[in-house]
Amino acid sequence: MAFAWSAAAATLAQDAQESPKVQEGKAQEIERHLAKIKLPPGFSIRLYALVPGARAMAVGPSGRSVFVGTRGTKAYVVTEGLGASGAPEVTEFAAAIGMKMPHGLCFSKDGALFVAEQNRVLSFDNAETTYRNPSLKATTVVAQGQLIPPEDESENHSRRVCRIGPDNKLYISLGQPFNVPPTERMERFDAWGIGGIIRMNQDGSVREIFARGIRNSVGMDFNPKDQTLWFTDNQVDRLGDEIPPGELNRAVKAGLNFGFPWYGGGHIRTNEYKDQTPPQGVVFPQIEMAAHAADLGMIFYTGAQFPQKFKGGIFSAQHGSWNRTAPVGARVMFTSLKADGTADRTEPFAEGWLQSDGSYWGRPVDVAPLPDGSLLVSDDYNGALYRIAYTPSR
Repeated sequence: MAFAWSAAAATLAQDAQESPKVQEGKAQEIERHLAKIKLPPGFSIRLYALVPGARAMAVGPSGRSVFVGTRGTKAYVVTEGLGASGAPEVTEFAAAIGMKMPHGLCFSKDGALFVAEQNRVLSFDNAETTYRNPSLKATTVVAQGQLIPPEDESENHSRRVCRIGPDNKLYISLGQPFNVPPTERMERFDAWGIGGIIRMNQDGSVREIFARGIRNSVGMDFNPKDQTLWFTDNQVDRLGDEIPPGELNRAVKAGLNFGFPWYGGGHIRTNEYKDQTPPQGVVFPQIEMAAHAADLGMIFYTGAQFPQKFKGGIFSAQHGSWNRTAPVGARVMFTSLKADGTADRTEPFAEGWLQSDGSYWGRPVDVAPLPDGSLLVSDDYNGALYRIAYTPSR
């Protein structure tokens, strides 16, 4: 998947309702804007594909297809080389199956694709080879209305993410629907794992709560070196421009509590729970990110293309602030690790989607590595995937 995207050759999903000429114009405009993106020396960024509402991504086991979730009702498949002139082909995935917020996507080792919706989980066997089948069947992992209580469904914090862990279990984040939840909801939330990360067998059995005290995680990944689970967390609004910080967290085992709602981000207490005693043993973040930058998708970089500095580190996407006087975010961050597996430092890796006047021309959501070691970045503002590649100097 190392080719440049050609606007004229693009094949967009049929439901986009835009002519090839309009799509070509949009692609050319995005390419012009991408010239503003600042990257370390030797790196380049290009438009890879236009995907309406592109959010979370999952690269198929063969590496030829990228499955893309949205916060609407559709998911997509971007397949290498099947469009005109060898461009990526973009098609709607499982169009006959009505879905709601099919945001979280992840593959098992045997090629089953899991789709975590707002309140349901489906799986599709051999999705990479069967996605064109008009009678594609889904297996229900968690039935509609059983991931969370239906009365707790909300537009807020309902975009799930998922991963298959080293234990071969399915991990799913369950953001809680409030800025800060009222105390009368906490018992039910705690029982369901809302405001945490749950895990279960791949058939949906043996569900348990893996981690608590999480406000709204929209990105997680396992460190392949030590099997620990890392995740981003979006923190409390309306406490000010500079607090509380966003979080990058590390769970070294099951049963940990990461402090919410007693803490609104980092060591900052929430107004609603400041007089209550937090649980013992609260785990504070490995990295405190800029306040309200909206840290979303993340991955450990295991590719061979990038320089040694980046190997084994974490790439994460910041969607950008919506409620801050001076906006911040809309960039891709890189976090290095120490020899003991803890976080070292974080720094911007790709930035420039936030303009000098405070407006956005793009909003990064997720990151995903391709087999050749390049990195995909999704952008739901433009409905696009970008590819970042590295070319060594000679």
